[in-house]
Amino acid sequence: MTKPFSEAATGCSVSILLVEDDDGLRRQMQWALEPYHVIPAAAADEALRQFVAGIPIVILDLGLPPDPDGASEGLKVLDGILNQSPGTKVIIVSGNADRGVALSAVARGAFDFIAKPIEIEVLELIVQRALRMHELEKENRELRLSHQQGLPGIVYGSAAMERIARTVERVARTDASVMIMGESGTGKELVASALHNSSPRKEGKLIAINCASIPENLLESELFGHERGAFTGAIKQTLGKFELADKGSLFLDEIGDMPLPLQAKLLRFLQSRQFERVGGRQTLTVDVRVISATNQPLPKLVAEGRFREDLYYRLNELPIDMPPLRDREGDAVILARHFLNLFNREMARNFRSFTEDALCAIAAYPWPGNVRELENRLKRAVIMADGPLITAQDLDLGAAGTKPRQLNLRDQIRDLEQLLLKEALALGDGNISKAAKLMGISRQQVYNILSAQKERA
Repeated sequence: MTKPFSEAATGCSVSILLVEDDDGLRRQMQWALEPYHVIPAAAADEALRQFVAGIPIVILDLGLPPDPDGASEGLKVLDGILNQSPGTKVIIVSGNADRGVALSAVARGAFDFIAKPIEIEVLELIVQRALRMHELEKENRELRLSHQQGLPGIVYGSAAMERIARTVERVARTDASVMIMGESGTGKELVASALHNSSPRKEGKLIAINCASIPENLLESELFGHERGAFTGAIKQTLGKFELADKGSLFLDEIGDMPLPLQAKLLRFLQSRQFERVGGRQTLTVDVRVISATNQPLPKLVAEGRFREDLYYRLNELPIDMPPLRDREGDAVILARHFLNLFNREMARNFRSFTEDALCAIAAYPWPGNVRELENRLKRAVIMADGPLITAQDLDLGAAGTKPRQLNLRDQIRDLEQLLLKEALALGDGNISKAAKLMGISRQQVYNILSAQKERA
């Protein structure tokens, strides 16, 4: 080691737990890590006592007493830290002969490893990369929580879904009919629920009906209700979905599958808010907001005469177009982490996170089944995988869509800088000063990143 970290290194208030049993090496590393608040530990038990969940970085030598020539004590510390704080980035220190053990530790959830003798510049790059990754994950969590408040029940972090959230926020205040369009599995029903729960009607009921799942001869009765004796089997008066949704909202899912005769009756209701039960003569009036959804191209159905044009315009007063998951940049990984945490709790499993190949596969896969497919794959993986990390193979994604592990730290730092700048520019509407402020760097540094990006292109 020849010098401590450069003054450009960030994080004077950042704590790093340094676990190393060699007194001389530990003091040298403390000196090299001088800009940070270093908490030293020489043994496994001491390290676990010193660790608290707020520490973002741990530098861990696997060979600790009473097993200095093995890895059992170091792996015990690794498991203990990640069980307590899965987001902590653990950097493994190993000799060249221990490379296989270090790789095994990475497979168990360690962030990366560095070989002895330690090169301070390499350590600096690994620590900075780990800190940036830790901060990025923290921002994603905070972003997800804030967006969950903006769009209740929906997990996202992309600009595409942020636009949906702002639309829902505005549309929810009105009583206009809303049509949600998008591919199967994109979350149309969740958006309908968010619309209702964000509206003045939230104290009323949200009643949902799938127009494709009910036989044509029963759908009218389901919607409008029926009187006793209206048809064979009608042994009592039954209220329909419109009456049940009075003072609330009615969600008509798969509206494109509604039969033409029933479309005419729905149009009449939308025009007057009045209807009669099947077999009844009494005209009833209800106060209902109608939200519809479809994965079919309704304008094409209108042109083909399979869907009434006047009904289409009545239902489509305020349209919401749901983006497919492949167009929601970064959301697949955010959702995967959300579902992993959810199924861990539901099934009493303890998967810490994903392997790098799994994250690459999740980010690269086009998800033709959208969020529903992602949820199903995660559920199956949590049931079937052995852990402690979910792999691409567990997700049945195999090698498809994965990228080879890149070991050039400078390239990875540069790629991360460009990714962060892209997100900062998006959040700052392309304003360089706003992007620089969001990233905590100067305008000149932003220009340097942009210049490097152009050179690589």
